[in-house]
Amino acid sequence: MTVIKINALTVPAEMGPEVARRFAARVGAVDGQDGFEGFELLQPADARTTWLVVTRWRDEAAFEAWKASPAFAHGHRAEGGGGPAPMPIQAELWSYTVAVASPGA
Repeated sequence: MTVIKINALTVPAEMGPEVARRFAARVGAVDGQDGFEGFELLQPADARTTWLVVTRWRDEAAFEAWKASPAFAHGHRAEGGGGPAPMPIQAELWSYTVAVASPGA
């Protein structure tokens, strides 16, 4: 059963362009992971400061395997570990399954 993981990021307004840039630089990095079905970065279209990182996975086991993978560690490394400097954002992970979908979804 498909699971949806939503990482809700509270992003200071001035950091929005940097968030978008960093995610754009990594588009496709997860595509080859077993069980990965899709990704979207949703930017608020109003005055909110919560961005949503939406990923779809074949099942919970596929998501957990990705979290335990070197690819996850590489994509989430911070400065000093070869990655960009951390940003002052808060994150909360939400988990969902599809209860009802349109026939074309």
